[in-house]
Amino acid sequence: MPTHAETGTILMSTHTIAEPQPKKTKQRPLAGEVALITGASSGIGAATAQELARRGARVVLAARRQDELEAEARAIARLGGEALVVPTDMSDAAQVARLAERAIEHYGRVDILVNNAGMGYDLPLARMQPEQITHITSVNLLSAIQLTRAVLPGMLERRHGAIICVASVAAHIAVSPMYSATKFGLRGFARSLRREVWGTGVSVSVVSPGFIKTAMTRFRKRAPGPELIARTIACLVTHPAGEAMRPRYYRPTTWVEQGFPWLVDRLIGPWMAK
Repeated sequence: MPTHAETGTILMSTHTIAEPQPKKTKQRPLAGEVALITGASSGIGAATAQELARRGARVVLAARRQDELEAEARAIARLGGEALVVPTDMSDAAQVARLAERAIEHYGRVDILVNNAGMGYDLPLARMQPEQITHITSVNLLSAIQLTRAVLPGMLERRHGAIICVASVAAHIAVSPMYSATKFGLRGFARSLRREVWGTGVSVSVVSPGFIKTAMTRFRKRAPGPELIARTIACLVTHPAGEAMRPRYYRPTTWVEQGFPWLVDRLIGPWMAK
């Protein structure tokens, strides 16, 4: 069971060098926008924060590990950006609510929300403890729903906003009961919310990464870096679409799952049962 160094206390660190009212340009299309990224201490979240900052956004960094968030904030400052650090345990609903409050208190609004926080357990369901089931569901799914609900009213009022949910290829191909369950749920949440807010000026998109070089996939020797997903997320902010799968070579595999699930059962079942 993962341990959490944080209590309910929210800490903050800012690095500011941007002008109060920056103008959007071709090189900085997100100038003046406020982006909140969860799971921002490493991997896809950290790469996304840097990519959005590079494109002009002011970023709010959320994750459990304050020291790593501070390092990311310094890296963003070196890029000429601005970052607000809010250490948050995404399994704690009170801390998730406080995260949204701090972002809005500091910047006045959230224009871009990237629901990226995620985790997994390398355990079969029969060996998982009840608290582990609750924990992974809270981090991967419930925190994203709660955070979206917190920032969505302001986006709807301004008729401006982008919500990106980072799911997984495992949200298309069931390979792990709890991980796939939460990622299927996140994908379903985002796809249905996209339809609910259609025509309001708020876009909702899903990114489904395959194996990407992160702390969760250290065993994969050959995989693209998180920058691929970060660029995809940034593009979805400015050019909204329902869903993007990266790398693209995973898409035929998902078609096989949809069209011939019995075949995938026979291929994956023996591997998962080992």
